[in-house]
Amino acid sequence: MRAKERLEFFRRLAERNPEPGTELRFRNPFELLVAVVLSAQSTDRQVNKVTETLFAEAPSPAAMLALGEEGLAQRIASLGLYRSKAKHLIATCRMLIERHGGEVPHRREELEALPGVGRKTANVLLNTLYGEPAIAVDTHVFRVANRTGLAPGRTPLEVESKLLRRVPLPYRRHAHHWLVLHGRYICRARDPQCESCPVNDLCAHARRSRRAAQAQAE
Repeated sequence: MRAKERLEFFRRLAERNPEPGTELRFRNPFELLVAVVLSAQSTDRQVNKVTETLFAEAPSPAAMLALGEEGLAQRIASLGLYRSKAKHLIATCRMLIERHGGEVPHRREELEALPGVGRKTANVLLNTLYGEPAIAVDTHVFRVANRTGLAPGRTPLEVESKLLRRVPLPYRRHAHHWLVLHGRYICRARDPQCESCPVNDLCAHARRSRRAAQAQAE
C-alpha cells in the first residue's frame, strides 16, 4: 500500500469513528491492566462479564491480592487460561504494591516487568491510558495489516515496526483501536465483510479477489 493510499485508509476510518477506544470496561488504570491480561484468548465481551463482578469486589491491587490466587482463579474460571492468569495477576498486584505504591507505572520497561504483561499489553496501556502513539499488534491488527497490505510481516513485532513507520503521524494515536475494530467487525478472519468495507478499494486482498473473479469470468 502506497503512502497516499495509507493516508486515505486512515482518513476514512477516522471519519467513521473519530474517537475510537477499547471495548473493555474499566474505571481506572489498574482495572484496565487486569482486563487486558484477562483478554488473552478471550473476547472482550467475556472479560467484561467477569470483571463486572470482579472489580466490584477487587478494584485495587491490595483488594485483589487479598483474594489470593485460588480465590481469583475461582472468579475468572470462565475465561481461558484462567489459572495462569490468576497466578500472574496476583504476582503483579504484589509487585505494584511493593515497587510502585499500588499505581500502574507509566514506563514501558516497568510495565513489561510485571508478570503476565508483555509488549502487546504494555502497548495497549501506554496508548489507552497515557496517550502514547503505541500500536499493540493482536490477532486482529496482525490480520488487517497483512491482508490489506498496510504493513505485512511475519511476526507481531515486524508488523508493529512497519505500522509505526507507515501510519501517518496525525492518525498514529488512534491507529491501534481503528485496526482492532476493523478486524473485529469487518475484516474478520472468517467471512470478511468486503462488500461493506470502507477501504475495500485500497485493500490488496480485495484487489486480488477482483482480479481472480475477472479471470474466471473471462
